[in-house]
Amino acid sequence: MNAENKIIIENLSFYYHHQQVLNQISTAIPVAAITAIIGPSGQGKSTLLMTLNRLWEDIPGASVTGNIKIKFNDRWQDINDPEISLPWLRRRVGMVFQSPNPLPMSIYKNMAFPLKIAGIKDKKKVDERIEKALRQAFLWDEVFNRLDHDARNLSGGQQQRLCIARALILEPEILLLDEPTSSLDAEASKVIEELLDSLKKTCTLLVVSHYQEQVQRIADRILKLENGQLKDVVTERVKN
Repeated sequence: MNAENKIIIENLSFYYHHQQVLNQISTAIPVAAITAIIGPSGQGKSTLLMTLNRLWEDIPGASVTGNIKIKFNDRWQDINDPEISLPWLRRRVGMVFQSPNPLPMSIYKNMAFPLKIAGIKDKKKVDERIEKALRQAFLWDEVFNRLDHDARNLSGGQQQRLCIARALILEPEILLLDEPTSSLDAEASKVIEELLDSLKKTCTLLVVSHYQEQVQRIADRILKLENGQLKDVVTERVKN
C-alpha cells in the first residue's frame, strides 16, 4: 500500500441536531488505495462519507466540527474553508450511492450531464470523455451501440456501473462509494469489485460495505466505525 496520504481527518465530530453521530475522529486515508469502512448499521458510515465532499450541508440540522484536509495539486486544503467552491470540491470528490440512480434519459445524456453542468460543451471532447469513462467502468463494450437508449432499461449491475462511470467522467481524485453492490447479485457484484480494484491505480477510493468477504477481497485498509469511533481492523486480504 502506498504510504502517501490523500486525506487527513482531525478531531472530526458530526451532529444531527443535538445527536452526536461521529465523535472526535482522526485518521489518514492513503492515496491510490481502497479504504473500506465497516460497522453496524446506523453508526454513521454514510455520514462519514458525506463529510468528505460536504454533502452533509444539504441536511437540515446537521453540523460538523474538526478538520478535513485533502491534498490537491500537491497542496493540502481544508475542504471546510468557506472559500472552497462546492462544485469544485464535488468534481474532485465524486460519490456513488447504494441504489443505482440513472437519470430518466439516454445513456449518452446521463454521461454528458455532469460535463454540461461543468461547462464542457465541445462535442468531440464530450464524446471522448464519455467513451473513456464507460471503458473505465467496464461498460463501453456493452452499450456503445445503444447510447441513445433509455439508461433505466439497463440491468441493475449495468446501471450501477453507469453511475460509477458518470462519477468518473469529471476525473475525480477521490471516489466515495456507499454500499455499491448491496442491490446487486453475486455476478454483478464481482464485476464491480474488479472495477474498483482497477480504479485505485488512478483514484483514491473509500467504500462502505456490510459484506466482510467483499471487504477482505478488495480493501487495502479496513476501518470500523462504531459508537462514533473509528478504528483500524487488521485482517488479511484475500483474493478469489
